[in-house]
Amino acid sequence: MSFKQAIFSGCKHTHLGMGIFAGSPDSYKAFAPLMDRVIESYHGHKPGAIHKADMDYTKLKCPPFSAEDDAMIKSTRIRVARSLKDMPMGACCSKEERKKVEEMLTSALDQFDGDLKGTYYSLESMSPEDEAKLIDDHFLFKNGKDNTEACGLERDWPSGRGIFHNDAKTFLSWINEEDELRIISMQKGSNLGEVFERLSKAAALFETKAPFVLDDHLGFVVSCPTNLGTGLRGSMHVHLPNLGKNMHHFESIAAKHFV
Repeated sequence: MSFKQAIFSGCKHTHLGMGIFAGSPDSYKAFAPLMDRVIESYHGHKPGAIHKADMDYTKLKCPPFSAEDDAMIKSTRIRVARSLKDMPMGACCSKEERKKVEEMLTSALDQFDGDLKGTYYSLESMSPEDEAKLIDDHFLFKNGKDNTEACGLERDWPSGRGIFHNDAKTFLSWINEEDELRIISMQKGSNLGEVFERLSKAAALFETKAPFVLDDHLGFVVSCPTNLGTGLRGSMHVHLPNLGKNMHHFESIAAKHFV
């Protein structure tokens, strides 16, 4: 990857919060004078700092939420981003290499059973009915994003790309979207432990067929610097029924003071 390609998204679309991408793990070393500053600014992770990664769900400490908090939490979601060893990352992946990534990851999906068992849908060959169903479920990822298009991540779309979900629709995998792999676990309610356990088990199964890139300094190495480290993001949907009422009250006060 050239330096121009690495920074082109941010140069072309100056509104982006992050406008730099890596084409391989070596990009973080080749462009270290810039990458190190970006990583320290975003993560507070200094050059030379060590990152320790542990996806063992048995070590996770997550006691149940209180009854009051549990009643407000409607759903819980955790996702991780991963790149594969010995393969270029998305922005520098050829069409043939992207197909190889898809084959490696779908071979891992073939061994998923129990609550992880499900169906893989290739974006290249899925039926209009399957596409409509995945859109209705809010599962399907799309192309046409400013950042990924500009740095070359959307080349040869939709070749080599696809989505998997389990039968219960509590587990998703995106293949060759931004990174080679996104693993997503979710369910209704507030049981964070169950959500992370499902994700952790799936990640371990993927690694039997497609080991991930893990670095002592950067953690799990992926295309966008925002996702370095654990590569993990968690979220909850929370129901706050009185928020709208309070917002009207605050707007009324603001109008009195500033009109």
